[in-house]
Amino acid sequence: MKPSDDTLARLKAVVGPKGFIDGADEMTPYLIERRDLYQGRAALILRPQSTGEISAIMKIAFETNTRVVPQGGNTGLVGGQIPDASGDEIILSLARMNRIGALDALNNTLTVEAGVTLAAAQDAARKADRLFPLSLASEGTCQIGGNLATNAGGTAVLRYGNARNLTLGLEVVLANGDIWNGLKGLRKDNTGYDMKHLFMGSEGTLGIITGAVLKLFARPKSVETAFVAVPDVDAAVALLRRADTASGGLVTGFELMPRIGVEFVLKHQAGSTDPLGQPSPWYVLVELSAGETRAGRLREVMEALLEAGVAEDDATDAVIAASDAQRAKLWAMREGMSEVQRLEGGSIKHDVSVPVSRVAEFITRASEAVSAAMPGVRPVPFGHVGDGNIHFNLTQPVGADKAAFIARWDEMNAIVHGIVRELGGSISAEHGVGQMKRDEIATTKSAVEMELMRTVKKALDPKGILNPGKVV
Repeated sequence: MKPSDDTLARLKAVVGPKGFIDGADEMTPYLIERRDLYQGRAALILRPQSTGEISAIMKIAFETNTRVVPQGGNTGLVGGQIPDASGDEIILSLARMNRIGALDALNNTLTVEAGVTLAAAQDAARKADRLFPLSLASEGTCQIGGNLATNAGGTAVLRYGNARNLTLGLEVVLANGDIWNGLKGLRKDNTGYDMKHLFMGSEGTLGIITGAVLKLFARPKSVETAFVAVPDVDAAVALLRRADTASGGLVTGFELMPRIGVEFVLKHQAGSTDPLGQPSPWYVLVELSAGETRAGRLREVMEALLEAGVAEDDATDAVIAASDAQRAKLWAMREGMSEVQRLEGGSIKHDVSVPVSRVAEFITRASEAVSAAMPGVRPVPFGHVGDGNIHFNLTQPVGADKAAFIARWDEMNAIVHGIVRELGGSISAEHGVGQMKRDEIATTKSAVEMELMRTVKKALDPKGILNPGKVV
């Protein structure tokens, strides 16, 4: 049901004249997903500045059955932040909730509002000689609230864990406007249910995250990064285990890249150069980091690791970054891999995970299966092999019609996700469910698990007004 003029007026009054957008042109950036896969309409966009304002908004929404779509930096890839086409929903943007609170260096915690960008949180930690290790390609735009609502992963999960592991406390506004203040910096609290884990990964369907206490770490004093050629994915996984053992758990990043992805980067990303003299079918970007006591030895550990990898045929060539600038250039190749695919035409994307021991089997089987179904398709599997999360993207065949290619998205999903399920994996490793995978998760979860999710949703959002049509 579309909000009445009176309801819209009441909502506008809560945030004041600078806190809402209702002009068609001004609303457009909030209504379109970055890849243009999802586009919606909205009755109003609200941009509150405080938890109190969000509480007042939700009290009105609950009273009037107004549906609310929370939105962070609008960088999500599954449509979870986009309203439907009815024009009856309102968007609640957290962008103005961007204050950074207390940094407790002794407790290694940082308190932030939900609209703080990931890059700003990282910078605040850096200024105190601390590390907030969550790292994503969109970190300059994505916001902490969205990161937590989707349980973001990124490139450092192998060492530090995903967003759930990096959060100690939350502040959340519930569907009826009640405020739960769980902004505690405790690492141990065994008093009943751990409520924060309900809201992290729920994509705004259970409550609106308005603040968080983030976990910080000692800032590494030494970082070594290597770009390594490997003959196949099995060798990459073997090198991962070798790196973990040789470094004593100091592997921060371990990213898999295929030659075709590197070629796309070299072709389309300005300033890119091939790090190695001869092409290889596969590469890994390996990063080790250590504190002060091991800083002087980390280079030796990396060199010994690579020498052993070459001796055992797990690696064929490698280069170690000699400066921060070279390190940044190597990471730019990995971080640009998803974006440059767009310049090659249509791209059908999969964000999946399988046990690390089955990554090679998955990539081989999935590549063969999609190629048989669509001759000429160009698989570009890359990503966080260290935690089994592969972005199995498909670039359209050369010369193919983009629209016709994208129209086969569901068909390609069925092939890839079928193999993922056979291998005991997940069809969403870090991007979430949103609209894209809402109906499909029932094929990967048991009836009991789905009913548990619906029960939680009904308990916390009995009127179904929080981000309807997403997740469940």
